[in-house]
Amino acid sequence: MKISIFLICACPLAVAQTPGTFAATGNMTAARSGHTATLLADGRVLIAGGDVAGTAELYDPATANFAATGNMTAARAAHTATLLPNGTVLIAGGAYGPPRSLGSAELYDPSTGTFSATGSMNIPRAGHTATLLADGRVLIAAGFSTASAELYDPSTGTFTPTGSLQGSPYNLATATLLPDGRVLITLVDEAEAELYDPGTATFSKTSPRIPWVQGSATLLMNGKVLLAGGNDDPGASNLAEVYDPSTGTFTPTGNMTVSRWDDSATLLPDGTVLIAGSQGAFGVSLASAELYDPARGTFRPTGDMIADRFGHTATLLNSGKVLIAGGVHSVVGIFYGSLASAEIYTPSVLVPAPVLLSLSGDGKGQGAIQHANTIRIASADDPAAAGEYLSIYLTGLADGGLIPPQAAIGGRLAEITFFGNVPGYPGLDVINVRMPGGIASGPAVSVRLTYLGRTSNQVTIGAQ
Repeated sequence: MKISIFLICACPLAVAQTPGTFAATGNMTAARSGHTATLLADGRVLIAGGDVAGTAELYDPATANFAATGNMTAARAAHTATLLPNGTVLIAGGAYGPPRSLGSAELYDPSTGTFSATGSMNIPRAGHTATLLADGRVLIAAGFSTASAELYDPSTGTFTPTGSLQGSPYNLATATLLPDGRVLITLVDEAEAELYDPGTATFSKTSPRIPWVQGSATLLMNGKVLLAGGNDDPGASNLAEVYDPSTGTFTPTGNMTVSRWDDSATLLPDGTVLIAGSQGAFGVSLASAELYDPARGTFRPTGDMIADRFGHTATLLNSGKVLIAGGVHSVVGIFYGSLASAEIYTPSVLVPAPVLLSLSGDGKGQGAIQHANTIRIASADDPAAAGEYLSIYLTGLADGGLIPPQAAIGGRLAEITFFGNVPGYPGLDVINVRMPGGIASGPAVSVRLTYLGRTSNQVTIGAQ
């Protein structure tokens, strides 16, 4: 294979700061819990809602500051926020004021900093889950006292009912997109888990598991799912197990160093998982954090957070650092309220987000994207057609990782047929995709990658 492309290195970088520690960053404009935090395509983080009505703000990693942005159309807490392939954010459901769930949904547009209404859900929901599927639709599932589910289609802005969960109608604990496109569901107070199959639009039960409440679930690089902690009445749990999609079974793994509930779990680019904070025994908020090593199946302590908190958000930034924001502080069951503080965790090795290669060598303009099995560039003079296969060249995929990237072309997700290293070219990766239909043709259609929740630079492709 002949590849005459200027390579941009996305290799791990040594960290000058003390590794494995948390450091303060700018405070949010308001104290928040029950909010959402969404990494945008430009690297900023949208913080929305919570116990401060319908306000929202943006965190800029370049300046380490928060700044207000447009308000939501409705006050929301316990809602969901999903980055869509076109770069907007879907905000759905939630509750505020007297206990009531909302059926409304809205879209945040980073280019204008404004929210606007979109189609409403068929069932009002709060405490539900939202999962971006491989075809670009969003699965909205369950919520307080409902086992129903529905799909949001960004191309039409509408919600459509899909199959219902088979378990009890309670809010979900977790929803995890598996490498094969199915979604693993774990239910509150249920000793079973379920799988949603987008191909058949049905839920089916899988093997029994430990019935945790609000335990975290994290997709690992090897394609398995780590489930850890939760509310093991009368206190938090330190137990953990791993789900293997290939066998449909749960297997115990090492225990956490402390019991945790309502903590955060973040997959780091080196394959470990950062577990931070907790509502521990007697409702006490904790500052401790630890790392899970999938290779050893063990947890080990890492540096403590500056503030003890639970119910916070944790967002993996494009730099490889993790933003911790908000949450609740309490001692011996006495809730002292929500926090405005935020902090940054620096891993021992920083792995930047993937980089799409461009012909100019600066990661901009015409992408290094070939018509499959050729050396022809899919350019304005030789555009790609809907349904054809393309090869996208980049750097930054994890060696041997099984988590597939998501490639958005013209704001629509492309079908991924292969991803991995290019044989004979260390550090160079390729993603083979099928060109999606329904996008506007042109000489410079946008191409962007999302991988491990982080977005790449944007390049362009010619499309007909």
